[in-house]
Amino acid sequence: MFRSFIVILFLTTANILSCHAQQTKVKISTKYGDMIAILYDETPKHKENFLKLTKDGFYDGTIFHRVIKNFMIQGGDPNSKTADINDQLGNGGPGYTIPAEINPKFLHKKGALSAARLGDQANPEKNSSGSQFYIVQGSVYPENALQSMANNKKQKLKGVKFKEFIQDPKNVDYLTRYKKLQEEKDKLGLQEFVKEIDPMLDAMLTKEEVSGYTAEQLEAYSTVGGAPHLDGEYTVFGEVIEGLDVIDKIAAVPTQRGDRPTEDVKMTVTVIK
Repeated sequence: MFRSFIVILFLTTANILSCHAQQTKVKISTKYGDMIAILYDETPKHKENFLKLTKDGFYDGTIFHRVIKNFMIQGGDPNSKTADINDQLGNGGPGYTIPAEINPKFLHKKGALSAARLGDQANPEKNSSGSQFYIVQGSVYPENALQSMANNKKQKLKGVKFKEFIQDPKNVDYLTRYKKLQEEKDKLGLQEFVKEIDPMLDAMLTKEEVSGYTAEQLEAYSTVGGAPHLDGEYTVFGEVIEGLDVIDKIAAVPTQRGDRPTEDVKMTVTVIK
């Protein structure tokens, strides 16, 4: 029995290593050590762009200009190569954005390599920055906290769906009833109204949005940790597979205004063949 377990463990580990060996890897070198990351084939636009910039030496000499402990470390602003220690950074790039490639299978677990972007108001399509990226450190969450977060997220999503539902021309009768209940300040009637249309709002959500976190998400965020609230909002296009401790070291450095480290943390990025 024990021997069989060892064989299975060996084969599983070998398969994982073989899988990683077949994927494109990059090395992000800093004074705190090296991080080895794989780039996902499932996000081809981001992968191709990151490789091109890396081969062009775009990232060499840039810094991690935004560092927030228990959240993430961000870099990739070309303006950081020559910036004064007091300069505000975060607006630089190669002059283009990348269409979002948000894939629900890729989580914002610790080590996730993700593309930075402008917020939803200025960027409703969630297009990624052409060069800026962040690496998640995050926190470890107990499962009950994750379920609470999932419920809160679901309620916010249902609030959005409520507006869509009530403004749909097909639901003009519901809109008329809703406005009348509001005018009459009928709280009980409004509660009954919301209860009535609640199943219809649920039907407008995806299976994942209704069920909350998957078993994989619960396992990841309750063990290695991460930033679950970012899932579905930003493109995760790779992950650090070696050097997670380097993330912790960089995330722990003293920072000043704008979450910029008081001493520059420069990087060099190379492709591992």
